Amino acid sequence: MFTGPSTPTGNEQRVLTCAQLGHAPLRELLARYDLELVTVAAGEPIPGTWFGEPEAGVIANRIYVRPDTPIHSALHESGHYICMSPERRDGLHTDAGGGYDEENGVCYLQILLADELAGMGRARMWSDMDDWGYTYRLGSARRWFEEDAADARRWLLDEGLIDAHDAPTWRLRTSPD
Repeated sequence: MFTGPSTPTGNEQRVLTCAQLGHAPLRELLARYDLELVTVAAGEPIPGTWFGEPEAGVIANRIYVRPDTPIHSALHESGHYICMSPERRDGLHTDAGGGYDEENGVCYLQILLADELAGMGRARMWSDMDDWGYTYRLGSARRWFEEDAADARRWLLDEGLIDAHDAPTWRLRTSPD
C-alpha cells in the first residue's frame, strides 16, 4: 500500500533526472499514450505541479518537466493521466485526484514504465522512489511491488492498462469513476 510522499530523506539528489536520462526517450514513451512532454527551462516555474518544483506538472495531456525533474515524478504524473477516468482526464489541471486503487495502480504502472526506459528500469525506479520519500507499509517500493501490490496489479489488469505478463497495453483507462 502506497501512503504518499513523506518528509525528504536527504537522498533526493541521487534520483535520476530528466537531464540525466535525456528528454527524447521519455518523449517517445509518453507519445505512445498521446501525452506531450513539455520541457521548461531550468529555474522556471513548472506549470501544473501538485507537489511543487522540481516535481512534474500535468495539464490536459501535457506533462511538464525541467532538467531537474525526477524521472519517477514524470512517470507518476503520466500514470495518473493513463489511469484516470475519461471524465477526469477531460478537465485535468494540476490535481490528478483519484482514489486508493488508482493511486496504487499509478505507482505500479510507473515501475513497469521505467522498464521501458533505457537507463532507468524497475530497480532504479524502486531506489529513486525510496530515496525521494515514497512510503509503503513494507518499508520499500521494491517490497511493496513484489509482496504487497497484488491489488494494484489486479486493478491495472481489470482496467486493461497492462496485460497478464505485466506489459503496458499502451491504452488509456476508459471506464468511469
